[in-house]
Amino acid sequence: MLGNAELISRLIIAAVLGSVIGFERERLSWAAGLRTHMLVCVGSALVMIVSAFGFADVLGARNVVLDPSRMAAQVVSGIGFLGAGSILLRGEIVRGLTTAASLWSVAAVGLAVGGGMYTAAVAATIIILIILAGIKPLERRFISSKQRRQVTLVVERGTLTFHSLHEALGASSPRVKQFVVQQSEDSPELDEVSITLARVTQVEYEAVCAQLRTLPGVKTFQDDNGSN
Repeated sequence: MLGNAELISRLIIAAVLGSVIGFERERLSWAAGLRTHMLVCVGSALVMIVSAFGFADVLGARNVVLDPSRMAAQVVSGIGFLGAGSILLRGEIVRGLTTAASLWSVAAVGLAVGGGMYTAAVAATIIILIILAGIKPLERRFISSKQRRQVTLVVERGTLTFHSLHEALGASSPRVKQFVVQQSEDSPELDEVSITLARVTQVEYEAVCAQLRTLPGVKTFQDDNGSN
């Protein structure tokens, strides 16, 4: 059986490691932030401690067999309900999957701390933090940028607004990352509209282009490949 000092130290370590990951989520203003991650990590550590040492007084009884891994397994499956609560659907874009994954990972860190595997818990915390904070800038630079497409339209003045574009594109409207309207240099009666689309596949991009070409008032259309 664990001593009181060891038991308390494991819970404190779990809280500290959970706060490190939770702070990164809190910094980005996600609903599951600092306190949520700390609670998940401490709770998981406590469940692991109870699972491993909480039933020591009945082990000597006849025909009593205990499996310490069963309570830990319930944490792994049960944390999915909490993770699902952090996932949001905005239009066709799903947000919060990374936060849900971080909650699940923090639960695993808590289980490791509760089991006394400090090296694994600390190493996992560092790796998770690198993934959350370190990989994202690289992802934005080398992956997200390649999924951005731009189109330029010349339309009759005032015929294309952000509201009318939103209505025309429908479910594809969340893909619009930037919408810029300026007066055409060729004629004061025309507007030059630049539309930047984010995270679109080639099929989605072609579908959006087809919709934009049919909008009323469109005089010319040019995609990012220079095609009309």
